[in-house]
Amino acid sequence: MNEVMNTLLSHRSIRIYTEQPVEEAILEQIIKAVQAAPNWVNLQHVSVIAVKDKERLGKFAELCGGQGTIAQAPVFLIFCADFYRTWLACQEQGQAFDETVSQIDNLIVGANEVGIALGTAVAAAESFGLGTVPIGDIRLHALEAVEELNLPPYVVPMLGLCIGYPAEEPGIKPRLPKDAVYFEERYNPDLQPLLAQYDETYARYLKERPWNNRVGNWTQLAADFYRAPYSHYPEVPQMLRRQGFWSDRLT
Repeated sequence: MNEVMNTLLSHRSIRIYTEQPVEEAILEQIIKAVQAAPNWVNLQHVSVIAVKDKERLGKFAELCGGQGTIAQAPVFLIFCADFYRTWLACQEQGQAFDETVSQIDNLIVGANEVGIALGTAVAAAESFGLGTVPIGDIRLHALEAVEELNLPPYVVPMLGLCIGYPAEEPGIKPRLPKDAVYFEERYNPDLQPLLAQYDETYARYLKERPWNNRVGNWTQLAADFYRAPYSHYPEVPQMLRRQGFWSDRLT
C-alpha cells in the first residue's frame, strides 16, 4: 500500500494538540492542495480563512458551542462557499447575478466544493503528521460568524477545521461495511442486516475504547441526532438571506 493510502486509511479525529505551531510552509502546502482540488467549471467557489490569534480562537470556540478544541488548536481553518468573486466577474461583464445566485443548485455546488476542499486539506495536513478535526458548528451562530469573518455578500461559512500536532492517539473508528456504502449499477436498499452487523461492531468499539466509554450503537446515534424537532443550526436561513443566497424558491 502506498503512502497516500496509508495516510487516508489512518485518519482519526484529533481534538488535543501540542503547543508546537504549524509551520507556515506546511500551511502554504495545505492551501496549495486545496486550490488544486477538483471544482465545478473552474469557478473555484471556495475560500479559506485561517484563524491563529489566541483571542479569536477562543471567540470561535464560543461561537461553535464551547468547543475547547478550537481554542487549543494552533490553526482553525474556516471553509466558505464563495460566490463573491463570481458576482465581481458578472459586474465586470455588465451581467446581473442576484437572482441567479439564489437558485438552490448554487448552494449544492458550494457545499460540494467546500466538502471536497476540506477533505483535501485533511489529507494534506495528515500527510505532514498533523492532526485534524472538522467542525460543523461554525454554522451554529452563523450571523455572528459572518460578522467576525467580515464576509461580503455571496460568501457563507460552511465548515471549520482544527489543525495541529497531535497530543493524543484516539484510535480509528470502525466504518460502515463496504456493502452498505458501495453499490454496482443500482442502489441496494436492503441494508438492515448490514446495519445490525455494524451496530454490534460500533457498540463493541464504544465499550472497549480506553477513554469516554459509552453504551450504545450506530443506529441509536443516528436516530438521536435527528430526533424531532430538529433545529441544530437555527440561524442558517437568516444568514443565507443576509448573504444573498435565499429566496422564496428555497423555502
